[in-house]
Amino acid sequence: MAAASGGAAGRAEAAWGGRERRAAAMADEEEDAPFEEDAEEGGGGLDGGQGRRKRLFSKELRCMMYGFGDDQNPYTESVDILEDLVIEFITEMTHKAMSIGRQGRVQVEDIVFLIRKDPRKFARVKDLLTMNEELKRARKAFDEANYGS
Repeated sequence: MAAASGGAAGRAEAAWGGRERRAAAMADEEEDAPFEEDAEEGGGGLDGGQGRRKRLFSKELRCMMYGFGDDQNPYTESVDILEDLVIEFITEMTHKAMSIGRQGRVQVEDIVFLIRKDPRKFARVKDLLTMNEELKRARKAFDEANYGS
């Protein structure tokens, strides 16, 4: 199994726009329950006997694993483990984002706040947000040119 360590390298900004948050309290919180593994194929298991849960990112993870040097057809077990890690990360980040800022809502600023101390993730998110804004401006200019506003 190949380890995927993606993201653009860069520096995190020193200040966080004046927003004060209680990150220490968040770090002290413990998660409700550890991520439960999939049920074994032979038994009814944790998911009510309906078989294995649907894999959401298998195709993308296989392509990423190949791009990072794994075999073109990686082991299914490797993809499953990596997908479990991805889903666990997304779940944890979502729960943390919902607990800060506006309670019960996930906003872009909350995600940026959570990853601010990881320079690679911060740089990648910053690049993606900048690109998103550029694409919005380009679409708007294209629409105005075609439809004459």
